[in-house]
Amino acid sequence: MQGAHLIAEALACRKGDRLLFAGLSFALAPGEALQVKGPNGIGKSSLLRIIAGLARPFEGRIVREGAVALLDERIALDEHRPLARALGFWCTIDGCEPYTHMGLLGIANLADVPVRYLSTGQRKRAAFARLIDQRAPIWLLDEPLNGLDAAAVELVEELTRDHCANGGIAVIASHQPFRLDGMEQLALADFVPEGSGA
Repeated sequence: MQGAHLIAEALACRKGDRLLFAGLSFALAPGEALQVKGPNGIGKSSLLRIIAGLARPFEGRIVREGAVALLDERIALDEHRPLARALGFWCTIDGCEPYTHMGLLGIANLADVPVRYLSTGQRKRAAFARLIDQRAPIWLLDEPLNGLDAAAVELVEELTRDHCANGGIAVIASHQPFRLDGMEQLALADFVPEGSGA
């Protein structure tokens, strides 16, 4: 992970006739993290999708070295499979040992439960198991604390801290406080063009 880096150069994002943000730039080196803050609808998720390569910027560009793993509300697990089998499916693709992180995330006891029956917090823990298994140096976390109790919030913060300590990069889009020493802050409202209606 030591060679990972992420640079945004003069990014702009447009949805329909509305320019969500413009002139947004940042640079992250191994071990660094950035929290993108702002109210719902300001463009936090759109920014993460641009960084992930799932959407094109209206202007500007992303320079990225290292694989990206995105965690958002769309849990990428088969709703009809038991949790262990749903995670195991991705391990065959990612080349990781199946079920490695279920115990760490407190979901080992849910191995035989179909994904569709998991609570919001359990689904978020399962999504983090998948995220870690991807072994991507760049984590993009979209509202990662939503639906989590206090213990799970601390666990997610610790996992992210360990990821960065090992040379990873994290971009966290959240309106909630996220405790991570040395994390940079980016207020998306500072990049909303005048007259955009945002």
